[in-house]
Amino acid sequence: MEQIGKTALLFGATGAVGQEVLHLLINDHRYDKIVVFSRKVIPIEHPKLKVILDTLSDLDRIAGKIRGDELFCCVGTTSRKAGSREAFRKVDLDMPVNLARIASRNGVEGFIVISSIGAGSKKTGFYLAVKTEMEEQVIQYDFKRLAIVRPSLLLSDRDEFRFGEEAGKVLDKALGWAMKGKLQKYRGIRTENVARAMIHIMNMDAPKLTWESDELQEISTPKS
Repeated sequence: MEQIGKTALLFGATGAVGQEVLHLLINDHRYDKIVVFSRKVIPIEHPKLKVILDTLSDLDRIAGKIRGDELFCCVGTTSRKAGSREAFRKVDLDMPVNLARIASRNGVEGFIVISSIGAGSKKTGFYLAVKTEMEEQVIQYDFKRLAIVRPSLLLSDRDEFRFGEEAGKVLDKALGWAMKGKLQKYRGIRTENVARAMIHIMNMDAPKLTWESDELQEISTPKS
């Protein structure tokens, strides 16, 4: 039975995927309220939307406000943007794990977090090692619906230009046709498809734990 009148909690609403999640939640009849926790002003006004501006440096201080039905964790950065490996770990490891801890304690039923393709592998560099550690810690907390999504290269129309991402898009366009079978999960995926898949997963009765990029693509594609 479809559940309606839900409250969604969203962290990372200014990021590429988070922006898409926010727009989709606003237009989803199953959600009556969307609470966004953000360091930056959200340039959107809507009756469903409540924005809590905070530095997010001490989540326990605002733990009482992290209450709702489902939490969408879309936070993420890069070592370069963060400025150091330690700063990167605070965003991509500490924040999701602390959110899972607080949300579980507050009775939030659903928790979904963005990881990365390649996470969970034994052969990893620093970036994937952090993502793997995040996954291992998050799954220790109790939720009715818990899911980890592992998208491949994110494709979007963001105004911000990043050479590495743009180069990756060119390669994906040129070689994407060759990525079939087991390689299919390495194809780039659009941010709106990741967002659509995340919301779909949170509305399953019993979603599985981890979702690879090709699976996200499949469940986000409208069936003809």
